[in-house]
Amino acid sequence: MPFLAFTWSRLRPALVALLLGVVLVGCSAAAAGLNSFQSPDGRYAFLYPTGWTRVQVSGGPQVVFHDLINSDETLSLVIGEVNPTNDLEALGSAVAVGETLRRTVIAPAGSGREADLVQADERQVGGRTFYDLEYAVHLQDRDRHELATVVMDRGRLYTFAASTNEVRWPRVKGLFQQVITSFTLQI
Repeated sequence: MPFLAFTWSRLRPALVALLLGVVLVGCSAAAAGLNSFQSPDGRYAFLYPTGWTRVQVSGGPQVVFHDLINSDETLSLVIGEVNPTNDLEALGSAVAVGETLRRTVIAPAGSGREADLVQADERQVGGRTFYDLEYAVHLQDRDRHELATVVMDRGRLYTFAASTNEVRWPRVKGLFQQVITSFTLQI
């Protein structure tokens, strides 16, 4: 019995520390959330994951964020000019627009990339039509996964996308869906 008492008295602090560590890690994961971003002109807003940072890109997307730990996880917003009298439906269905983006932007001929449109859905928010798109992207050295939402307003086409490597996709899928569907037009 003295041996068991000695062992338990030595193990108890270690077990308490281990349990405390597990609880704290669980709490920090639950507290990890989303931050809000609003454009300087107040035109659009979205949520982005805590721990991500904005980076400046010249000649590229309007807004880019990336994860500080997993730097190949990105969030980007591209704004293009379109005919102001058109609406998103005039460009085609969610599948048609998704396929056009796949062929012309995500995996154009000669890029060395291949992409599959996995899913294309339409949703209505605040009287506007959004197309939510999901892609599996195949690069020469790795596979990636991308979610995007597309919306038109006042002659502008907004394409908001989140991307990660395929290995991390199962862990961040829910988070990326929250981020993508958080994109709103304010004006």
